[in-house]
Amino acid sequence: MIMKYKEVIIGIGAGIIGYMAIIGIDILPFIFLIGFSAALYFIAGGQLIKVKNASVGENKKESFISFDDIGGQEVAKKELCEALDFIKCSDKIKALGIRPLKGILLSGSPGTGKTLLAKAAAQYTNSAFFSASGSEFVEMYVGVGAKRVRQLFDQARQSAKKLNKRSAVIFIDEIEVLGGKRGKNHSHQEHDQTLNELLVQMDGISSDEDIKILVIGATNRSDMLDSALMRPGRFDRVVKVDLPDKKGRAHILKLHTRNKPLAQDVDIVSIAKDTFGFSGAQLESVANEAAILAMREDSKVITSVHFKNAIEKVMMGEKLDRLPSSDEKKRIAVHESGHALVGELIFPNSVASVNVASRSNALGYVRNTQEDDMFLYTLDYLKGRISVSLAGAIAEDVILGSRSTGASSDFQHASDLARHIIFAGMSELGIISPEDLPKDKLHEAISSILSDVEESTMELLKKNMDILKRITDELLDKETLTGDELKTLINGKAA
Repeated sequence: MIMKYKEVIIGIGAGIIGYMAIIGIDILPFIFLIGFSAALYFIAGGQLIKVKNASVGENKKESFISFDDIGGQEVAKKELCEALDFIKCSDKIKALGIRPLKGILLSGSPGTGKTLLAKAAAQYTNSAFFSASGSEFVEMYVGVGAKRVRQLFDQARQSAKKLNKRSAVIFIDEIEVLGGKRGKNHSHQEHDQTLNELLVQMDGISSDEDIKILVIGATNRSDMLDSALMRPGRFDRVVKVDLPDKKGRAHILKLHTRNKPLAQDVDIVSIAKDTFGFSGAQLESVANEAAILAMREDSKVITSVHFKNAIEKVMMGEKLDRLPSSDEKKRIAVHESGHALVGELIFPNSVASVNVASRSNALGYVRNTQEDDMFLYTLDYLKGRISVSLAGAIAEDVILGSRSTGASSDFQHASDLARHIIFAGMSELGIISPEDLPKDKLHEAISSILSDVEESTMELLKKNMDILKRITDELLDKETLTGDELKTLINGKAA
């Protein structure tokens, strides 16, 4: 009906302007005025109405993701299931006088499975699953964000009723955008009003409601969240979703390769060992890239070589066609030989492969692995890692007589490790306060650590000059050396 009136008004206006043009009246001022008025209406009126009426969140279809389909997060799953049991066993907790949990925060690095855990939580509790992103609530118009928060909770309740479910899970990804600390936005209070509305809605969740609501938030920046949001009674539980350990990585790889034809030589445990520090998303990408590489070669099965190349591709990027000059290639081979030799001498069995083929921004690289995941680092271990970082540039100095800009990132990494030593109270400065340490003192301490390690690394490479040159020649010839090939070259020849 409204559209019809608009069409009639537009038609009458066009007729009047046409008549004025026929009788000789200048219509340009009128056209400008009409255009300006229409623009004002669109910006201040029509567009605002459109924004206010925009839907927020998405009602996901029935999800069949269970906790059994998620690997590498046993601690997080156990803690989450304990919190979700308050929804499943509502009668039991009411008899014991337990207040149901209103919110659970999943905190962890990107790609660790926070969204999958939220979907599995909805399946575990037989709840309607409603998801939204924190950015969906942020608008320049006052009151829109708060309205969308109310809308989200209303839609979740209505969705649960339509599906004949007794509970609903509201999942808010990137909740730090919505729930950031108040008072930081001084230009206007729209952000704070949106957060206030979320707090009010969570306070309004009651165990007496027909539809029980559980809010699950996900973030990788929990330090940015407002303290009012994190207090008991709102987000009662904070579940840490860490990067998986070796056992967890093996579990994740088994899940992502269960529908893929694997060759007999594929060892999932060995792949898990080689993927230290990988998230669940990266492991899924490794399995997928290995399958793609097999398809390129028209192979019916995925071999261990495909997985090895897939790991390197996920870590470093696609292999490039860029060909350095012969002098540059020799310098790259010397540099990577230095890293590999010192790494294998200080940390036996730590080198998985050495390459002088360009990938992404790296002209060459050494891929490391380790037997067991480490959570505590000693002074000797950190100095050893610094030695490995400096070894590439020192090898160039020893063999070629000069250094290059290729060691810039190595020096930065070495400086970060030295800073870690100082802040952990393992340097000559003893136990210190990082905030109160003068910059010149910090610089002196870092330089002292790096200088000592550089001297010992130089001596180690000079003692093993012959094997360093042998590794360099092999790299120039083969372009790639496996960890076993490197150990064969070193075995019995290292000082």
